[in-house]
Amino acid sequence: SKSFIKKPTMMMKKTFVSASSALLTLSTMRAAAAFIPGAAIRTFQSTALGESASMFERVLENPKFPGEWPFSDEDFKRQDESDDKIFYDQARLVYHIDDDAVGALTKYYGENIKDGEDVLDICSSWVSHYPKEWKGGKVVGLGMNEYELSQNPQLTSFDVKDLNEDPTFPYEDASFDKVTCVVSIDYLNKPQEVFAEIGRVLRPGGECYLAMSNRCFPTKAFNIWLQTSDIEHIFIVGSFFHYSGLFDGPSCDDISPNPKRSDPMFIVKASRSS
Repeated sequence: SKSFIKKPTMMMKKTFVSASSALLTLSTMRAAAAFIPGAAIRTFQSTALGESASMFERVLENPKFPGEWPFSDEDFKRQDESDDKIFYDQARLVYHIDDDAVGALTKYYGENIKDGEDVLDICSSWVSHYPKEWKGGKVVGLGMNEYELSQNPQLTSFDVKDLNEDPTFPYEDASFDKVTCVVSIDYLNKPQEVFAEIGRVLRPGGECYLAMSNRCFPTKAFNIWLQTSDIEHIFIVGSFFHYSGLFDGPSCDDISPNPKRSDPMFIVKASRSS
């Protein structure tokens, strides 16, 4: 079976983030990534760099995104390019982040998702981490494993689909108030198409919350994710919102419950432009 690992800590020989600046560029990010030796599972964990929690949030306060989409096809290739249906055929009824991170995420959802709102959970599974007391409207799961989705008590319906094979969402335009995704954005190897779809199905002013930590299935995460740190991940995912042209400026909420003692938890979010 495939193991879900926590990425080991490495010190970067060069870091493009200083205490005085949270402005990142892809060119400096690539320069930093060039120092990665050997196996792809040896990825950076930014807590080794000593950033404060506020540094993570500052990354997207005034980002300097390149004028055009800067990523290559190679950036989104993976160690295991076999059919994803094979990998996800085995049901995994486990949490992929620790209990403290789960609690922080559930609390965040409770503060930001209102009763009655229609929500789409992409890369969904047997649990969506919404508060138990929350009363959603239409709550739809879009994921890879039918059994896992069938065990999610908060979903009113679900659809099974491989977004790496076909990134089109099977929903009408402007049909959701919120879109969520938990520790899975790094597995979607067509981010331009996926973020276009997120923007399409959100109502004007609707929000997308992408929950990110430092755990992954390394063989299925795309290359650039394995070559970069937590703080760089925030910049990369923020850029996905930016280049779609469908969202207001992205931002990050650092809701890590116990920095350096439990799994970090970052929410990269953006609102659908009106």
